Amino acid sequence: MSKNLAIVPAYNEAESLAFTLADLREHAPEFDVVVIDDGSTDETAAVARSCGVPVLRHPFNLGIGGAVQSGYQFAFDRDYDVAVQVDGDGQHSAAALGPMLEALKREADVNMVTGSRFLEEDDGEGFRSTRSRRIGIGLFARVLSLVTGRRVTDPTSGLRMCDRAGIALFARDYPHDFPEVEAVLMIHHHQLTAIEVPVLMRDRHGGVSSIRSTASAYYMIKVLLALFVGLLRRRPVVEPGQSAPVTAEHGL
Repeated sequence: MSKNLAIVPAYNEAESLAFTLADLREHAPEFDVVVIDDGSTDETAAVARSCGVPVLRHPFNLGIGGAVQSGYQFAFDRDYDVAVQVDGDGQHSAAALGPMLEALKREADVNMVTGSRFLEEDDGEGFRSTRSRRIGIGLFARVLSLVTGRRVTDPTSGLRMCDRAGIALFARDYPHDFPEVEAVLMIHHHQLTAIEVPVLMRDRHGGVSSIRSTASAYYMIKVLLALFVGLLRRRPVVEPGQSAPVTAEHGL
């Protein structure tokens, strides 16, 4: 067993999942893979199994936060040293995992590495979402940079890699409503260290995003409210050596 795990949350991603898993197998062979089937109504679980990948199935849809937390609980229970979130829709390139792992291990005090679409100047390559969403992402980035005292450029990136301390934290407590943005705040509140590295992302390989363009403004307002609530939220602190909460049985 590898000491590195790729967590692939998937909800109705049968159209793109085989591509995602093949990409991981080719470009990140040092990572084990687990698919979190978050109550899909299509053939997501069957596709994962046909690719030889273990599947953790939710009986109903919990949302991206619940799916990712299940993956971190899986990683914690099985003593993985590193866990990375990789979206099942094919947007994240597995080729980025090697540089992210190098960045995580290069400095002993780094606990989370985020793949950022916006860290370098726009070179015309890679998918960066719609203009309306980029405006919202920029606003979230400014708020989080101010709060954390660190430069944050891509707070909605779902491409995140954590060390054992990050795994323990997110296995115990993970935001469910707007997890990507709130997770940055959690890392800061628990006095862990996060950095970003530049990555290229692709458009979805298939399927439909759960956030439609017509709902972008509504989504932005809700995320900002969640951020300010998160600033006031009391969270349990995971001390070194402290166990994560007891988890439910995993149906593999």
